[in-house]
Amino acid sequence: MPNTKSAIRRVRRVKKQTQVNRIRKSKYKSAIKQMEKYLNSKDMDKAKKFFPKFQSILMQVAKSQVINKKTAARKISKVSKKIK
Repeated sequence: MPNTKSAIRRVRRVKKQTQVNRIRKSKYKSAIKQMEKYLNSKDMDKAKKFFPKFQSILMQVAKSQVINKKTAARKISKVSKKIK
């Protein structure tokens, strides 16, 4: 248990941040699943339409350091190669 005032505040802050990060990670995972669904069904039109949003979601999550920037860049690159 936290003993000091600052440690008590920190616990509250970490709890809120954990919830935010969980939402971001969920958004990231669902975007990847959606893109995989389009690619597996060979629906390239929908995949191409979804790609800018997919790229945006991954970069937002990487910017907030939920995932590494290089991981996001690698995933975007792999998908763009499959689309084109």
